[in-house]
Amino acid sequence: MKVLIAGGAGYIGSTVASACSDAGIDVVVLDSLVTGRREFVADRPFYEGDIADSPLVDRIFAEHPDIDAVVHCAALIVVPDSVADPVGYYRANVAKSLDFVEHLLRNGCSRMVFSSSAAIYGAEPDLTVTEDSALDPQSPYARTKAVCEGMFADITATRPIRVLSLRYFNPIGADPRMRTGLQLRRPSHALGKMIEAYEEKTPFPLTGTDFPTRDGSGIRDYIHVWDLATAHVAALQRFDAVLERGSLAINLGTGTGTTVRELLDAFNSVADEPVAAVELERRPGDVVGAYTRSDRARRLLGWEPRHSVAEGIRHSLEWAKVRDKVLTS
Repeated sequence: MKVLIAGGAGYIGSTVASACSDAGIDVVVLDSLVTGRREFVADRPFYEGDIADSPLVDRIFAEHPDIDAVVHCAALIVVPDSVADPVGYYRANVAKSLDFVEHLLRNGCSRMVFSSSAAIYGAEPDLTVTEDSALDPQSPYARTKAVCEGMFADITATRPIRVLSLRYFNPIGADPRMRTGLQLRRPSHALGKMIEAYEEKTPFPLTGTDFPTRDGSGIRDYIHVWDLATAHVAALQRFDAVLERGSLAINLGTGTGTTVRELLDAFNSVADEPVAAVELERRPGDVVGAYTRSDRARRLLGWEPRHSVAEGIRHSLEWAKVRDKVLTS
């Protein structure tokens, strides 16, 4: 099997590419390098450019006519940036995805795995979400993912292409072999802030302690990026058995979620120096959170997460130490 990975020089896409290669799947990468890194594609056939670039996509398929499927990871993903620039986000994530699908149809590619987001859901009262939960995206970024899924469903209803959408929340960790990881030195998510507190020997700001969760702190669905990557591989390998026509969404998650307090406890279980917490009031916009049920992934893909949150933290810490050796700037 050979796959084209759009966005394959980014954090998720490059890890998916490594997992594919490890599974014996040939990989071709298309990435604009707006956020992706050239270092992550040094050993793979690589095309620098945009998914909306018709001549470039045509050239890729002309030079690799044996491409069996596409993994679509190309997107802008920073929520605050999407609030500040919704036009740019809808253009990059929706309009260009529409162009991309048109290019795939023209080149006879009938299988696409779409790297989507569980941020499109509204949480159930028990804070879980299934594939049947109501959609209630709360940011322009999340809405672009929901719009794309709806667009793909409409297209697959009448055109010769099928789309599997994989929905997930919060990836953490790095390739266990340290080939790839987060590009940013200072990621803004909770784990990034814990690593920052660890490195600077300062307390971690725990904002919000009165949420309706098991310990009062917000809850999130942290999933190891390698588990995400292997789920994409399983989706490729089982594509035809899972989806005969149309489109289908599959959740990827832990099934239990992790509170911020539990994340800090897991961090301190693997760090050589513990990080203390300072409890603060909720910030404007802070929400209780949610996590996914992944029964469908287990049933259809034979997939379940193998790495614990503590392993994700350990690999994130290891990556933080080697990042500047892997990435030159």
